[in-house]
Amino acid sequence: MNPLILAAILFVATYVLLLALPNHRHIVALAGGVAFILVGILPFGDVFGAIDWNVLLMIGGTMGLVQLFIDSGMPALMANVMLRYTKTVRITIVALALFSGIISAFIDNVATVLMVAPIALAVSKRANISPVPVVIAVSVSSNLQGAATLVGDTTSILLGAAAGMDFMDFFWYKGQLGIFWVVQAGAVISAAILYFLFRSTKGEIEATADPVVEDKVPTVLLLAMVALLAGASAIPNKPDITNGLICCTLMAIGIIREAVRGNKDNVKSAIGAIDWQTLMLLAGVFIVVGGVQAAGVLEVISGVFAGLGGGNLFIIYTAIVWGSVICSAFIDNIPYVAAMLPVTANISATLGVDPTLLYFGLLVGATLGGNLTPVGASANIAGIGILRKGGYEVKNSDFLKIGVPFTLSAVITGYLLLWLQWA
Repeated sequence: MNPLILAAILFVATYVLLLALPNHRHIVALAGGVAFILVGILPFGDVFGAIDWNVLLMIGGTMGLVQLFIDSGMPALMANVMLRYTKTVRITIVALALFSGIISAFIDNVATVLMVAPIALAVSKRANISPVPVVIAVSVSSNLQGAATLVGDTTSILLGAAAGMDFMDFFWYKGQLGIFWVVQAGAVISAAILYFLFRSTKGEIEATADPVVEDKVPTVLLLAMVALLAGASAIPNKPDITNGLICCTLMAIGIIREAVRGNKDNVKSAIGAIDWQTLMLLAGVFIVVGGVQAAGVLEVISGVFAGLGGGNLFIIYTAIVWGSVICSAFIDNIPYVAAMLPVTANISATLGVDPTLLYFGLLVGATLGGNLTPVGASANIAGIGILRKGGYEVKNSDFLKIGVPFTLSAVITGYLLLWLQWA
């Protein structure tokens, strides 16, 4: 069988099973990866390189560090402070989502979810509601803001490199407002959608006396992680696993400190918080996407986009935005964006137009498309992993109820604003 067709079949089968078997996704993903290796599409020697070890190290390190943060009692304090100002459960949930988005504009989406989710869990417990929709709202909001700044997501870094953009270009570019403001408009509209979706979550919740946080070191370590991740993004030619090493090193410092202090329970808690199922799921997905890339599927997709429209910029722009939404709902947006950036540049050159419109459209569609499905973005996978770790079942319908309207509202807003501004 043609390797391209075989890769497409294996890919579709893997993702259908990922959605059909939510409690066994790590097994399905790894099995899909093994299938790509066994049929020879992805050489065994390329498997190690297909896995994004930086992401896995960062997630694992952050999970342990966040658990120390939870054990310190700081999330409970932050939840109490937030309740003091928001009053109603509904507004609190929307505020949490916006809060996660603001953080995610400057550090990795997954790290943001792992930091904010404990606060969401604490708020949900106080309000006596299921944390499932709350954590999902936090996850999709985090993923939205990845396109806002140069350091918000790997896809933004790829765009910056391709277009020669620096950090400030995302705010003000070629004499016009940059994509940061387009994303913020999408965030406002999607926040209104969240407010509507949580309309049945009624009632007020009063803040109680602030809990005592005797150990502030885990909070300091977490803030140090934020600062170091943001700072590292400005360092050129750094090792690929820099962010992962930062997170794992800070986790190790926290665990060693607890061990020296004799807090064995905290040590066990931090190590036990590392969700190996989530890490295996991501590893499997990386291998599957590596196989798809090796077979040339992404190049075929890129070619389809390039052949559309017959020279009509609006049709090509529309195809790139919404095609990217669909593709990124099922495949990692990093290799997809990497493959599509030269395509958009070539299309722009052929049409004799500024590539900014297509560049920004690609970024908006590819970044937000991951919010359509539970497995479309690493941030969503991490959020669901936290819920599963806490004993909460997350059905596909639970995610889709929030992810679909959230994504559509944000993408439509960005799609229209970008066309009006840059066409």
